[in-house]
Amino acid sequence: MAFDLSDRTVLVVGGAGYVGSVMVPLLLDAGASVRVLDQFVYDNGFSLAPVLDDPRVALHRGDLRDAAVFAEAARGATDVVMLASLVGDPVCKKYPELAQQVNADATKAIIDSLDGLGVQRFVFTSTCSNYGIHDSATLADEESELNPQSLYARTKIEVEEHLLKSAASTDASMTVLRIATAYGLSPRMRFDLTVSQFAWEIASGQDLLVFDADTWRPYCHIRDISKAVMTVLTAAPEKVRGEVFNVGDTTQCFTKRMIVEEVQKHVPDAVVSYREGDTDPRNYRVSFAKITERLGFTVDHTVQDYLAQLTTAVQAGVFPDVAGSTRYGNYEVRHLEPRT
Repeated sequence: MAFDLSDRTVLVVGGAGYVGSVMVPLLLDAGASVRVLDQFVYDNGFSLAPVLDDPRVALHRGDLRDAAVFAEAARGATDVVMLASLVGDPVCKKYPELAQQVNADATKAIIDSLDGLGVQRFVFTSTCSNYGIHDSATLADEESELNPQSLYARTKIEVEEHLLKSAASTDASMTVLRIATAYGLSPRMRFDLTVSQFAWEIASGQDLLVFDADTWRPYCHIRDISKAVMTVLTAAPEKVRGEVFNVGDTTQCFTKRMIVEEVQKHVPDAVVSYREGDTDPRNYRVSFAKITERLGFTVDHTVQDYLAQLTTAVQAGVFPDVAGSTRYGNYEVRHLEPRT
């Protein structure tokens, strides 16, 4: 699917992150001018180095909780893609006050400011984690009951509810994307996400301990996440305004055990043990029929192909400094403090 965004100026909030640093070059390839607002809370500014000499890129470093900072970055933008948040259960649990302020309060304030800034489209990236615990014999769809198991999911649901209440009265066309668990290679690489974590530990020769191996999750490559965002940005407004779409592919729902078995195809001598009783009870399979049927979206990548690529990269020494490093995950937040 080819996209033409040559008449658009897209602000990517969180554009230096794991997903954003892949999405920004893809937006440029589609002809867009791109602005990035990011505070580099993981010292991740390096991820944008390959695109900063492109005259169509404008970088704004700042705190999205500051209305004036967001307004400056958004001035003249036709579209806003909201990626920024404290992403994941562990980091939100570690910084709960900051998570509430960034993920929920500031994002709702941004939504309320859109009409005054002339933004035409707003895409909010939420999470399939909102389904929490769902009978794995059935697929959760966009109408299924939400059952959040973490502060992270609760903040995302809070914004979803605010956005959907505002959608009919806001000039901007606003859309919620509930994204499956991300994987894929990125300039701001993460190894604290299931697929990449398992592959790195096994491929680097470590013993892997897996908790609750038969719990289900859906997975989606970050290039396909970017594709979904661009699909929404170029869709007819009446198809996406005030809508929620799950982002992923039903064939890419796996248990943890299934992922391990895929990695073992490439590292057959891996040492893996299993244990029940993790503190993360999430278990859900998801339907992605709506985004396919309404918008024609399909994924281009699979976990199976990615595992072959990643295990080869790890064994070749592409990531020699992962052990003990905080660079490759959402572990510690820097340059940002809770506001009283």
